[in-house]
Amino acid sequence: MHVERARLVVSALLSSEALESSLLESLKQTFGRIDFLSERLPFHYTRYYESEMGPSLYRRMISFAELVPLDSLIQIKLETQRLEDRYRDDRGNRRVNLDPGLLSLHNFVLATHKNYAHRIYLGDGVFADLTLLFRGGSFQALQWTYPDYASSEMIHLLNLLRRVYLWQRRREGGGSS
Repeated sequence: MHVERARLVVSALLSSEALESSLLESLKQTFGRIDFLSERLPFHYTRYYESEMGPSLYRRMISFAELVPLDSLIQIKLETQRLEDRYRDDRGNRRVNLDPGLLSLHNFVLATHKNYAHRIYLGDGVFADLTLLFRGGSFQALQWTYPDYASSEMIHLLNLLRRVYLWQRRREGGGSS
């Protein structure tokens, strides 16, 4: 059976620009060539991470050139967890939060270790969170989509990455939709 391939997109939440180049190099070594890096996006949607990571958090959205199989989400999440652990401070607090997701023709699915009613357990402590659906020419938020992923800026960015994904599929003979 042929498993569809998707675009790997990683959201990196950081509080320090000093970690960026090392983190990007680690991501590149783990997942291959980075072909998209967003500007620094202020993260003001929740204060959930501040007690562990500090104030003035920002996000970088990172996408990789090589398409990955849809069934690789568990392994990708476990790899990003290892990277998060590598960057912990002396007290064991995270200095970076990595949320990997797969962007496909029909949706954007994030991987998480947290269970909730709409999440599907994949194995090894990893759940799939259906974050956005592609309908009517754009990604659409669902009732449980986090506000940052439902923002117009994020939708615009992911729509752009989807266009690149469509181009990759056509180039590889995977068709388009």
